[in-house]
Amino acid sequence: MEYTTLGDTGMDVSRICLGCMSFGSSDWREWVLDEEASREIIDQAIDLGINFFDTANMYSRGESERVLGNALEGRRDEQVVATKGYFQMDDSDPNSGGLSRKAIEQELENSLDRLGMETVDLYQIHRRDPDTPIDVTLSALDDAVRCGQVRYIGASSMWAHQFAETLHTSDSLGMERFVTMQNHYNLVYREEEREMLPLCAKEGVGVIPWSPLARGYLTRPAAEIDATTRGESEEYLYEHPYREGGGPEINERVGELASEKGVTMAQIALSWLLHKDWVDAPIVGTTSVSHLEDAVEALDISLSEGDIEHLEEPYEPVRMSGHE
Repeated sequence: MEYTTLGDTGMDVSRICLGCMSFGSSDWREWVLDEEASREIIDQAIDLGINFFDTANMYSRGESERVLGNALEGRRDEQVVATKGYFQMDDSDPNSGGLSRKAIEQELENSLDRLGMETVDLYQIHRRDPDTPIDVTLSALDDAVRCGQVRYIGASSMWAHQFAETLHTSDSLGMERFVTMQNHYNLVYREEEREMLPLCAKEGVGVIPWSPLARGYLTRPAAEIDATTRGESEEYLYEHPYREGGGPEINERVGELASEKGVTMAQIALSWLLHKDWVDAPIVGTTSVSHLEDAVEALDISLSEGDIEHLEEPYEPVRMSGHE
């Protein structure tokens, strides 16, 4: 395993972050693993040197946090745990979502209870709340850091101008600032390169991309995507523009390069991200121990400048996706 400093935090994390969206309960989504199978992957991740885990309160309606917390019992201090809040947790409680002070305080407390932790390493806003002024949100998060419930705060997908405004607000009010950006970035969705990623590099913000494998689109030939359990049931795959612009050609080139190097398509797609200086740790979700092992082995794959240019060349601008 390789490790890197997460942004300007001084905290060291594995170059692969294990995403925990696929852990919790298949009652939530068909492809999600229940606790026993989830535990097997978490245990293997730790054995492989992964020390960075990302979950959220909304994943399996809290079950992902509970499963992760149970799996880390007795060894939480050695791990870096990140969770998120924003999406509504209880349809009967309008204050169970959003980024008001009330929502943050109660949902953070619920997350800590499920994780079995007094302090979470990184607490992220899962999206930006258009109904709550950003200074209100930042004030609540600042208090969470000061009272010891949270070590660092992070953000997720939003417009670059919104993130710049947020960082400026933190600085001008003397409050904790976001130290990470969890954004949508992969070989077939590179719109973040225009503004968000240069902004993060300038501000010393750690980048931990979600959907590094484009919800499976970069793991097998495009024609075979629907043959998987997730491909059959995951409607969100088609909400993103992976199949638009140069997506199909990129998918084909990933497959060709994988065959040439004797590795998997997923390993090529991950290796491409790991070659990007502004990426700290892609968030890799998996339902298979073997796929987890493949992801870690991607750290050993070297891509030449020519390989990278060949993979990137078909890319065309696509519609923005992932801010919702």
